Amino acid sequence: MRTFRCRCENMIFFDNSVCLRCGKETGFCPGCRAVVALLPRSEGRWSCGNPVCGVALVKCSNYSKHSTCNRCVIAEEPTALPDPVFCDCCYFNQTIPDLSVPGNAQKWYRLESAKRRLFYDLDLLGLPYRLDEADPRPKLRFDFKADVIKHCILRHLSEEERVFTGHANGCITINIREADQIERERLRVNLGEAHRTLIGHFRHEIAHYYWEVLVRERAEDTCRAIFGDHDSPTYTEALEAYYKNGAPPDWRERYVSAYATMHPWEDFAETFATYLDMVSVLDTAYHVDFIRIPPRFGDFDDMVLEYKGLGIGMNEINRSMGLLDLVPEVLVEPVRDKMRYVHDLIAAESEAALAGPSA
Repeated sequence: MRTFRCRCENMIFFDNSVCLRCGKETGFCPGCRAVVALLPRSEGRWSCGNPVCGVALVKCSNYSKHSTCNRCVIAEEPTALPDPVFCDCCYFNQTIPDLSVPGNAQKWYRLESAKRRLFYDLDLLGLPYRLDEADPRPKLRFDFKADVIKHCILRHLSEEERVFTGHANGCITINIREADQIERERLRVNLGEAHRTLIGHFRHEIAHYYWEVLVRERAEDTCRAIFGDHDSPTYTEALEAYYKNGAPPDWRERYVSAYATMHPWEDFAETFATYLDMVSVLDTAYHVDFIRIPPRFGDFDDMVLEYKGLGIGMNEINRSMGLLDLVPEVLVEPVRDKMRYVHDLIAAESEAALAGPSA
């Protein structure tokens, strides 16, 4: 994750909506792909404070109306804009929490903050997420729901509906109780998980989305050779067996997590999410001068070596503060082989996108 500079030279961060030195409002500019000072231009419009960019901007409606976003949309005058106008992250929201319920606005803010970091990862790796309407693959969208919902955008739900975090046909659903830090920690301990974070949920569920986009009917045979047969047993059968018997005692010799043993789809998702963890940590480490080589599509073995070194050091620092390990996973050889598959899969997609449709 990068840091940025305000016009006053103060450091500003990815989630900032104001510079704490000069007091100027800040926002993410899609023109220069940076968090910048926002300079008043005309009613409802701003100029990017980056002197080499300077494009006209409007705030995302979820920024201007709800303060749950800090991104902007390019809006050169006299172009008319829709109302509401959504940024490149909020565009994908299908359902948001009921904001009349106390506490939901804060939970939604936390969800959007994690989602913006997810999109940073996807952009860094060149992964597609805004598919053309003619593309038959599933279109990405997000539902943020609670177990009991009185009202939600787009459709009404029964009063006692239980919401499960998951992915189905391009739609990522997150139960907003995951944005309650106490509830999330309770679930983490009860389920015996090393980590349970909002960004972790997004990275796991987006992995299921990319199985649909990059693997289904494209690379199923090679994926099956690495992760196992996803058709036998069925997902339902595997789920029932996992919750009845748990993970095999030797799972650490072959899997990145106990949950990865449940079914090849979950093994792929857990591995994909771990790869995103690695890239995100290495990217941040590069931008704060902990490492010298940018991680994007570097040599995979070098990436793993850097990540392991950072993990050992950061784990010890966290332990000195009584915190959870930053990198709890043990990247044994079978796990590295699976991560290498994900690395190559993403690199091939990115290279194809850069080559264009004529390639």
